[in-house]
Amino acid sequence: MTIFSANNISKTYGDKLLFDNVAFGMEEGDRVGIIGKNGIGKTTLMRIVAGLEDQDSGEVTFNNNVTFEFLDQLPEFESEETVLEAVLSSNPYLYKVTEEYKDLCNRNRPEDAKRMEELTHILDEKNAWHYENEAMKVLTELGMTELHKPVKYLSGGLRKRVALAKALLSKPKLLILDEPTNHLDADSVQWLQDRLSASNISLLFVTHDRYFLDAVSTRIVEISEQRIFNYPGNYEKYLEQKEIYLQTRESTLEHNLSRLRTELVWLQRGARARRSKQKSKIDWIDDLKNNSIRVKEKKIEIELGNSFLSSRVIDAHDITKTLGNRLLFNKFTYIAKPKDRIGIIGPNGSGKSTLLKTLCGILQPDQGNVLIGASTKFGYFEQEIESLKPTQTVLGTIREVAEYINVGVGKDRYLTCKDLLDKFLFPRKQQGALIETLSGGEKRRLALVRVLMANPNVLLFDEPTNDFDLETLTALEEYLDNFLGVLIIVSHDRSFLDRTVEFIYAFDGKGNIKQYPGNYSIYLEKKEEELRKAKALKKDDTKEKNINKPKNTSKKLPYMEQREFDSLEKDIPQLEEKKQVLEELLAQGALTDYKELEEKAAELKKLEDTIDDATMRWLELSEKQEQ
Repeated sequence: MTIFSANNISKTYGDKLLFDNVAFGMEEGDRVGIIGKNGIGKTTLMRIVAGLEDQDSGEVTFNNNVTFEFLDQLPEFESEETVLEAVLSSNPYLYKVTEEYKDLCNRNRPEDAKRMEELTHILDEKNAWHYENEAMKVLTELGMTELHKPVKYLSGGLRKRVALAKALLSKPKLLILDEPTNHLDADSVQWLQDRLSASNISLLFVTHDRYFLDAVSTRIVEISEQRIFNYPGNYEKYLEQKEIYLQTRESTLEHNLSRLRTELVWLQRGARARRSKQKSKIDWIDDLKNNSIRVKEKKIEIELGNSFLSSRVIDAHDITKTLGNRLLFNKFTYIAKPKDRIGIIGPNGSGKSTLLKTLCGILQPDQGNVLIGASTKFGYFEQEIESLKPTQTVLGTIREVAEYINVGVGKDRYLTCKDLLDKFLFPRKQQGALIETLSGGEKRRLALVRVLMANPNVLLFDEPTNDFDLETLTALEEYLDNFLGVLIIVSHDRSFLDRTVEFIYAFDGKGNIKQYPGNYSIYLEKKEEELRKAKALKKDDTKEKNINKPKNTSKKLPYMEQREFDSLEKDIPQLEEKKQVLEELLAQGALTDYKELEEKAAELKKLEDTIDDATMRWLELSEKQEQ
């Protein structure tokens, strides 16, 4: 089934052409990731598809049976709805029925029996007994704890989480997501990635998270040179196909150039000869000349030097910090040394940004002390861009930092601010533009140039990858490969952490910071092993309690939870039977088709996860009965 088709779409902003007469569409089950440089029109294309922005020409046609949800980068909520109410309202009908049923249960009046029977039938028919539990579970997985707080008073990042939960619970045919992983911690990103990968929902999304893009997408759409290029497959397949495309184009250009040189000699033998030539031949040569113009893709090359570091860089001893009554970190010690590569992860609000500010002296610890070396020169890249003045020019804001950097090598040892802006894809004609004319991604890229222009030897990055395009991320990673100073990164971007760090500091949200040697992938392996052991212990403890507990001490659950408990007791054995059948099928070795084998293995993995979740929920309800 076709979801939508967009034909002959053109869009211009001011004097900048974003795309010209492009065609684009989606089929049911497609999960399309849009990529391209900052400011090239990725979000604009999605907004045109969603009908939130007008195109200059062309049309977008949707299938009448398709519903869709658009998740903006910074969604707004105007009503006084609480977090839970806002998410439950994703399905207004079920929300209304569930609320009425709960109200009648609380009243417990004989005259309401008939209406309760009607509502029970509706909830049975819609399989909606778990609706509120599902909403609470989604919110919890996304790191939301204050479920009864009005949404309009939350921060932008928390509102984004509420909007994402609401979009997921609405279960549309198509989800359109603009940077869905921004403001999520790494665990929440992984949860969202797994949920979307396992669903059959169609997706159109923009993200800078390469692991997310690779795991979720079934097609990559790249916007480049005012055109759209389609690449079937995930991000890894896109990289392979893009390399082949560029090699082919380079080969074609070389061949065209050779033919062009020969033809130009022939064409330029004089006006008399030219007048005598066939017009078709001249037109053909003109076309060849135009097709041989090289379209060079600029790449950022960062060649900044690294200033001297003394024996003391940052010495933090037993530092403690609280926020109100909440302990962020307790008696934390860190002695920095050159070439440290540290990634800091943890739940939102756990204190990661506060730790960065404490280490560089912006904030003072409640207890303990931080000593900073005399030669330490911080470069602090914050989440919020506050250093840029909208009415200042691009070049002017960099000149505030320095006119040039002494990189200390070669004849070109002085790197000017114009040169650095060139390397970060700000061409000379754009360097005189006002900052207020830049896109969000371009502003963040400019803020990064300001940080690097100071030539620091200690880099503190707070969520640096938000709103960066993939080319900027790759260039930054290459720079960090050769950076000799101290690097400390707070990030939820797993691929960026894997590329840049060698140690993980993990906040647990309770004031503890646990240290794991290795990058994010190694940390994840160790964390998953810890969780498996914890689950096994919890199951063993629960079984022991059930054995030793007298049978008559069970407590009656509320009606909806009792129905859920009864349903789980029936469903879990059936799921176990399906699992056994799949395991036997795979063990027999009868499947010879690789694709079918892969599908069955994935089905088994999904089934095992479902059984684990169902078992854990059954254990929770069992414990609740026995309290």
